Amino acid sequence: MCANESEGTKIAASVTNLQDAAGFRLNRNTMVAALLVSTALMALKFYAYWLTGSSAILSDALESIINVVASAFALWSVLLSAKPPDEGHPYGHGKIEFFSAGFEGALIILAAAGIFQQGLSQIWHPQALPQLQNGLYVLVGVSSVNLALGLVLVRIGKRTRSFVLVADGKHILTDVCTSGGVLGGLVLVYLTGRYSLDGVVACIVGINIVIVGARLVRQAYGGLMDKSDPALLDEISSLLARHRRAIWIDVHKLRAWRAGRYVHVDFHLILPRDMPLEEGHREVKQLEKIFDGHFGGLADLLIHLDPCTDPECPVCWYDPCETRREGSAQQRDWRRDALTADAPTKTNEQSKK
Repeated sequence: MCANESEGTKIAASVTNLQDAAGFRLNRNTMVAALLVSTALMALKFYAYWLTGSSAILSDALESIINVVASAFALWSVLLSAKPPDEGHPYGHGKIEFFSAGFEGALIILAAAGIFQQGLSQIWHPQALPQLQNGLYVLVGVSSVNLALGLVLVRIGKRTRSFVLVADGKHILTDVCTSGGVLGGLVLVYLTGRYSLDGVVACIVGINIVIVGARLVRQAYGGLMDKSDPALLDEISSLLARHRRAIWIDVHKLRAWRAGRYVHVDFHLILPRDMPLEEGHREVKQLEKIFDGHFGGLADLLIHLDPCTDPECPVCWYDPCETRREGSAQQRDWRRDALTADAPTKTNEQSKK
């Protein structure tokens, strides 16, 4: 049986490694394609600005510079985050993705300064916009390609659990909204001949860019500081509840955070006090299989085993138990608020006493 278990473990590890390698290649190839496409679209936007001299189109083109820089940085972070843990980085290199998103947000805010300057100049000293119609055609084409690129990045990022791909995709989708606003404003300019509206649109774009950049910086800061992720904790709580075994008396001090494509989880598991160490280890291996299956082999699990004590008897449904001092009363719901507590909480009936 030991030989069979060892062989099964090796096969599972091989499958996990193949899935991990496939996910890395998909992320890498996606970011290379995104970088090339973003560069081409940026060039087209500057061509549209050269045709029209529009401050609004220039603001959109300046944001595209950020897209290109961000895509290049994201590609580097994808390559670095895929490196396995080493002596200097025992938890891997996944957090570089949060740094990448924060860097992208800071660049976006910086670009807004140039946009405001150009927009205000057009408001106070309006200039005619030659070949505006041709510039609008170029911008429509660029926006359509950008929309497809952003949707692909978000979809692949969610599938491979890559924060940086999702962040880059959402930024590009925001750029699509920006381009849509620019198009709407320039259509008004084209129809009314009021060229000062071009500067107004540019300033509105600048405000939107500052908001997006600040949001990215805030999200990156939360990731770097291991901010609590309620959605991830709810997901893990639900996973534990679905696979709950009677011998798992209770769970507490649940913590979890993401770093790149990996999920790090640790919690305390209460087992019967008379359980042999070998059996306790077997329960841990069972949990590891559950988490590997759910997170595609990208979960780093650390479980601290605690022996049960007499006050836990009312929430324990393990039977037969030779050390029980009190009958089972009410099994606790394994929700996030209960599992993340520092110690097992009392049942409702105990709380009323």
